[in-house]
Amino acid sequence: MGLLTRLRKEWFIIGIVLVILSAKLLPGVGVKGGPLRPEVTIAYIAVSLIFFNSGLSLKTEELRNALFHVRLHFFVQSFTLVFFPLVVWLLLQVLALTSIDQWLLKGLQTVSCMPPPVSSAVILTKAVGGNEAAAIFNSAFGSFLGIVVTPLLLLLFLGSSSSVPFTSIFSQLFMTVVVPLILGQVCRGFLRECLERRKPPFGAISSAVLLMIIYTTFCDTFSNPNIELDPTSLLLVVIIIFSIQVSFMLLTFAFSTRSGSGFSPADTVAIMFCSTHKSLTLGIPMLKIVFEGYQHLSLISVPLLIYHPTQILLGSVLVPTIRSWMTSRQKTSLLLR
Repeated sequence: MGLLTRLRKEWFIIGIVLVILSAKLLPGVGVKGGPLRPEVTIAYIAVSLIFFNSGLSLKTEELRNALFHVRLHFFVQSFTLVFFPLVVWLLLQVLALTSIDQWLLKGLQTVSCMPPPVSSAVILTKAVGGNEAAAIFNSAFGSFLGIVVTPLLLLLFLGSSSSVPFTSIFSQLFMTVVVPLILGQVCRGFLRECLERRKPPFGAISSAVLLMIIYTTFCDTFSNPNIELDPTSLLLVVIIIFSIQVSFMLLTFAFSTRSGSGFSPADTVAIMFCSTHKSLTLGIPMLKIVFEGYQHLSLISVPLLIYHPTQILLGSVLVPTIRSWMTSRQKTSLLLR
């Protein structure tokens, strides 16, 4: 019975392993143009569902309060779109002296230029019990900011002559992030009493949708015949990505919990996830646009394809630990009042 209880509790992590294995065995199902049609079901329906679900579950006053948490938003956006790419650029100056595939290194730089994700940071913040409203705000705002900033960063660090259709990307983000969130809030206004009484499993729904996103991501990776990787370089890049994520999570944790920071434990949770997570949903289309015609586009994309599931896996593993820390800090704060 104890084992079954444990399995139910960790179903999301188990689900991640299963969908990755499924993608390895049946990559054709989830690739673009395949039976699952991820270019529609993932890019539009899945992301929209996540934000509709968030809008439906989030109290309006919490979102309104998050809007004015300027210091938190400034820290998250400046960390992920300024500090992150600069540090990675400095790191790559050293790594360029090694034998690691140069295109994979360029891919690491592209990862650093990406905005916060529109799903994973929100889901993990919600799973911990952190400031979900702040996570949603930064995910949405960061995505819109990334439409302008990310291409500029890519051009600055890597260079490209392609133009980016800002209007089409902006409209897609508007339709998949802002509109579903607003619709969710409107529906909540009519269904508030019913929702509070029945308490639907909003977190589980979002997690299930995220598993679908992970599956299609790995389907793309496993089905791409153009990806010819040096195993040693790939292994080193995986280690580097993991190290970057852990280091930056620790850095944001240390900064947001220091004396006088003004951030609550719930704020710290949102900061850790939103500052260190990068968007695959926006990133891959952006790379295909900015680097259209690049012979090594698939190799440049590999680090982002690795970073996305890694951030979810690492975040999922850390959820119980972070939740315990946050609960402990909140109890301590109550006792000191």
